[in-house]
Amino acid sequence: MVETFVHSTEDVVEFLRGQHNQIRDMFDDVVHASGAAARETAFVELRQLLAVHETAEEMVVHPRARRDIDGGDIIVDARLREEHEAKEQLAALERLDVESAEFMAALVIFKATVVDHAEREESEEFDRLQHELDPAELKLMVAAVQAAQAIAPTRPHPGVESKTLNVVIGPFASMLDRARDIISAAMR
Repeated sequence: MVETFVHSTEDVVEFLRGQHNQIRDMFDDVVHASGAAARETAFVELRQLLAVHETAEEMVVHPRARRDIDGGDIIVDARLREEHEAKEQLAALERLDVESAEFMAALVIFKATVVDHAEREESEEFDRLQHELDPAELKLMVAAVQAAQAIAPTRPHPGVESKTLNVVIGPFASMLDRARDIISAAMR
């Protein structure tokens, strides 16, 4: 499982922004990898972080945004549609050869989708949560996000974009994903 190098544990918004920055850097690692094996490794690490990051947002952040910010339902519904599309794109990328031109073209489009989504989350959801919640709540949310990430699936699961579905399906998907990750790593 990829390590997140985000050290802020005082504020969930800063923690998730740090992960957004890490994800942007990881896209560059995939694009500029020195060979097929390096590109595959970089892509797997990116895929894993994206999967656990989105699951945690779906389980912890989006429900708070729905409850605590004006227009939260509209904002979260839009982000969930984007997350569903991104999961479908990521699942399609997984099926492509990392050395192919098709993979690189799809990766460029996927990166644009993910970066646009992250910017919308930051401006429409994160900034407003940071304004509405007190520092103690933001700190507690970091612990909740980290706990969600620890048990989250490591592969995209389009259609599982709600807190309820992540709680019901997530642990089983996570167990299967993590086993597949170990097997795939051993087969390289």
